[in-house]
Amino acid sequence: MARSLGKPPKTVDLHSDAFMQDLDRYDRDELLGEAIEYLREQLDAAIYWGYPEIRFIHGKGKGILKQAVYDELRYYKQSGAIANFHPAYYNEDIVVVLIGL
Repeated sequence: MARSLGKPPKTVDLHSDAFMQDLDRYDRDELLGEAIEYLREQLDAAIYWGYPEIRFIHGKGKGILKQAVYDELRYYKQSGAIANFHPAYYNEDIVVVLIGL
């Protein structure tokens, strides 16, 4: 069986301008939704490919993206899809997701 998901990068930038075009066509809530969908795609691919961990850059800002990211990761953890997650020790604008136990 061939793998259907492409390998994600080990560090994923969740800022909309890093993975989207025509940003002016979206409102703030739509951009947030797109960022969370992108997180899901990249995290699911990392799980699929057996990555031990993946990092997501959520940045500073007002903390809206950070809160949404952490809420989504809590769901993944509760469902058993990931082992844990925590802010990167060297940069709190990045969350490290531990996939395997």
